[in-house]
Amino acid sequence: MKHERRYSGTAERLRRPERLTWLEIDRVVPLCLDGIEAAAALDVGTGTGLFAEAFAARGLRVTGCDVNEELLEAARAAVPGVEFVPGAAERLPFPDASFDLVFLGHVLHEVDDLAQTLAEARRVARHRVAALEWPYRAEDRGPPLDHRLPPDVVEDAAHRAGFAPIKRHDLAFMVLYRFDLGEPTP
Repeated sequence: MKHERRYSGTAERLRRPERLTWLEIDRVVPLCLDGIEAAAALDVGTGTGLFAEAFAARGLRVTGCDVNEELLEAARAAVPGVEFVPGAAERLPFPDASFDLVFLGHVLHEVDDLAQTLAEARRVARHRVAALEWPYRAEDRGPPLDHRLPPDVVEDAAHRAGFAPIKRHDLAFMVLYRFDLGEPTP
């Protein structure tokens, strides 16, 4: 099944140097992990494994999941030691509470069902779900404005999925949402 909004570009495009700058990986990863004890992470919509690689470098056991088999092959080649499996964000192929952190990098604006995606992420998470998204503004980089999500849409879907509190970090190029399942560990 072809999804209109799903990424259909090449693996090489995902690892372009200017895109790496926009992603602010060195800032995003610590923000995702801040205040929780995490040993295992799921990178949903892993693409070529950029964030899977960054979480693994921090000592986490990481699993990457994507609907695009070509991107999974690129991730396997780029990031040895991480398990990459096929799967859709709306139907994650993992048991409940399998991961301390579930990360969705540039996924929410591409899914068919935002509420279902967040509910699935919450189901397989033990402590936190974090989502990196494009800011809701027209700009030359990234998807067109009609494929981006206004913050109130993301936050409303997160509340409906049972998340509280919701924390939003406006970064230089992106927006990072953190959805906690309970009280953070010291």
